[in-house]
Amino acid sequence: MILPYIDPIIFQLGPVAIRWYGLTWLIAVFLIYLISKIRLKNLKNWNDEKLQELIFYGLLGAVIGGRLGYMLFYNFNELLLDPFSIFYIWQGGLSFHGGLLGVLTFIYIFSRSKWGSSFFESTDFIAPAIPLGLGSVRIGNFLNSELLGRPTDLPWGVIFPSDPYGVIRHPSQLYQAFSEGFLLLVLLLWFSKKPRPPKSISGIFLIGYGSVRFMSEFFREPDGHIGFDFLELITRGQILSIPMILIGVMILFISYKRV
Repeated sequence: MILPYIDPIIFQLGPVAIRWYGLTWLIAVFLIYLISKIRLKNLKNWNDEKLQELIFYGLLGAVIGGRLGYMLFYNFNELLLDPFSIFYIWQGGLSFHGGLLGVLTFIYIFSRSKWGSSFFESTDFIAPAIPLGLGSVRIGNFLNSELLGRPTDLPWGVIFPSDPYGVIRHPSQLYQAFSEGFLLLVLLLWFSKKPRPPKSISGIFLIGYGSVRFMSEFFREPDGHIGFDFLELITRGQILSIPMILIGVMILFISYKRV
């Protein structure tokens, strides 16, 4: 299948351009709010005002941390050559793992002071709402013809208009939208349906995301300026996902050990 060229700009009003990728981020925020709003019914320590603040600071942390993470994890040489490149966000480049660290940092700072909750109470609350947001952004990656998949001869392979080689590739962005967005959502909603020990939902999120990201990277083309990090097989995204899984297992073990 040849993917037709999709103009990244939906429409433009003077200097203001509305882009598909930006729209998927807005949809992501809305979906996270919607799922969290539903979960409020079963929680006494949270209300809509606290939820809105959590999402605002979480979004801020995701963007700041995502940019910092991209430059540190994926583009460190350019950062050394031009430290101001960290501010060139219009050139693209956000890292999920950096974004996660940014979100967790803001939650750690504000949990006690603004929301009267512990760090893990906040992360356990918001974690089941995150997958649909991730799935929405992955669809934005697909519409942008970015983060391309590896070559394939499968019948659902796609030729992306941004691909200079014009080869048939895995629609890995859609694989990630399904695994990170739907499968992880089902896992977290099922796990959080019953009362669980503190920290355990956060642990399941780290294990679940790290696992599906590690697997999906086998279908995703590694960044051209980095390539493979190990044995022409393991990518930077997989290396960054391994600590997520290990920390998640440790958190889950601790949470159940204290029951």
